[in-house]
Amino acid sequence: MNLLSKLPGLGPRSARRMVLHLLKRREALMLPLVEALENAAHQVKGCSVCGNLGGHDPCEVCRDPGRDRTLICVVEDVADLWALERSHAFRGLYHVLGGTLSALEGIRPADLRIDQLLERLKGGEVKEIILALNATVEGQTTAHYVAEKLEPTGVILSKLAHGLPVGGELDYLDDGTLTAALQARRKAG
Repeated sequence: MNLLSKLPGLGPRSARRMVLHLLKRREALMLPLVEALENAAHQVKGCSVCGNLGGHDPCEVCRDPGRDRTLICVVEDVADLWALERSHAFRGLYHVLGGTLSALEGIRPADLRIDQLLERLKGGEVKEIILALNATVEGQTTAHYVAEKLEPTGVILSKLAHGLPVGGELDYLDDGTLTAALQARRKAG
């Protein structure tokens, strides 16, 4: 129970309910879950190219010949990569930094996969880097740092737009989102 409560989104009460449910359904749920977790622990590996997780190294995305190899989208972690993949809106390659810079948590540039990103640019095939980092202080600080490191390479740098979500109503948006939307405005029509 203590281990489950350490998972994101689960507190002690939720973990307790999960454990009780698993114990009640030992054969149908608990034992298959244990087997699946053991398989994942042995079979899932990190991609040495982009940092994605999967069953192969390089990962499926990096091995896909249909990807635009001139375009790399830089994300904070694997969950962000998977979210972009779910959207089917991006057909380039990825680079997972493995976190964001944070003085409070002691995460320095050397702790992130920034040097590996710079190494990927040495072949000259990459023409554009999209910085798709979260709109948090840490995400924006990291984006600024990465942009400074990439500036001498000559690749085009872009970042995701921030602002109004599709279907969002102005009255329900926070001040930061409204400010970002106004600053990122473009010509209508």
